[in-house]
Amino acid sequence: MCRRFARRGALAVAPELFARQGDPAKVADIQALMRDIVAKVPDAQVMADLDATLAWARGRARGVEGKVGITGFCWGGRITWLYAAHSAEVAAGVAWYGRLVGQASALQPAHPVDVAAALRAPVLGLYAGQDSGIPLEGVEAMRAALAREGASAAARASSIVVYPEAGHGFHADYRASYRREDAEDAFKRALAFFRAQGLALQDG
Repeated sequence: MCRRFARRGALAVAPELFARQGDPAKVADIQALMRDIVAKVPDAQVMADLDATLAWARGRARGVEGKVGITGFCWGGRITWLYAAHSAEVAAGVAWYGRLVGQASALQPAHPVDVAAALRAPVLGLYAGQDSGIPLEGVEAMRAALAREGASAAARASSIVVYPEAGHGFHADYRASYRREDAEDAFKRALAFFRAQGLALQDG
């Protein structure tokens, strides 16, 4: 994904947000990865690491003057919503099938639905109608939160697209869940959304 955005003129960075908790490359089982590494990553740590990533990009010798976008998949989709509420420097986010609701905990004190009305940047959510892990009830709760009275302008400018026949991971072309037509449409929507918020992404 970094290469796809880089080919369109972006300085694309994928920080290693799990590094302090373990090395995902050494865990073959996805359930073990989620339980033993990902589930132990505090949201506060992630927000700070993304702040540091952005500061690094801004401090590059050649300069980085363009607007900032954030995108993420699954766990990263949830983080996309949270960071769009956290950072004043982000111009837009695109969240791919990220969890929207859940129980608060010490590591995850809030979920996207809790911060939706206070977004500082608009987000495009790309979701799957057949996603057993993210029921449509949660998607509708998020839509309602974005439209809540008193919601920020960024929240009102956000939107969610649901692909009715797709399942979780429909953009992952290395998985059985991949749905080419939906994936290609979603990526086109993502590019258009970023461009609409002022990100200078080229065709190609």
